[in-house]
Amino acid sequence: MRILGVDPGLRRTGFGIIEAQGSRLRYVASGTIVVPPGLPLHARLKVILDNLREVARDAQPDQAALEKVFLNTNPASTLLLGQARGAALCALADSGLAVQEYTALQIKKAVVGTGRASKEQIQVMVRHLLTLDGTPAPDAADALACAICHAHCAPLAARLQSLAPGTLSTRGRRLRTGRLVS
Repeated sequence: MRILGVDPGLRRTGFGIIEAQGSRLRYVASGTIVVPPGLPLHARLKVILDNLREVARDAQPDQAALEKVFLNTNPASTLLLGQARGAALCALADSGLAVQEYTALQIKKAVVGTGRASKEQIQVMVRHLLTLDGTPAPDAADALACAICHAHCAPLAARLQSLAPGTLSTRGRRLRTGRLVS
């Protein structure tokens, strides 16, 4: 399965492509879409949209994973980040990809093992997990981490969905952050 991970941002949007075969991960490509400063908002969003469409067209991924928006203390910043995510979602949907979204906490736990991991720790673990020669740039590393998170979580989610209704007793229980809780 080829996975395109995206770390959206209005100034810098990271992308990373990996291939997953069981628990084996292989690096394919990564990079950062740098939006030229000074452009009006609609033009900045179009840069993200067009570039991610091109990445998806060239890489031919099977699935996509996107980082969810976190609630920032500045509502205006959160809104702008949400618009960048919207442009990324549109590019992925327009490319015909199924998109799964993960929080930063889920991504950090899946890659580093703790939800309080720093950017540097993510970069080091991405380098280690994908056996890269060098350390990827922060935005590309975050996107690769998102793809790695999806590679780890998607098989379990697919398995849970494939179970016949009633096979897994969930009465009085619900799924929270990928875990069955009471």
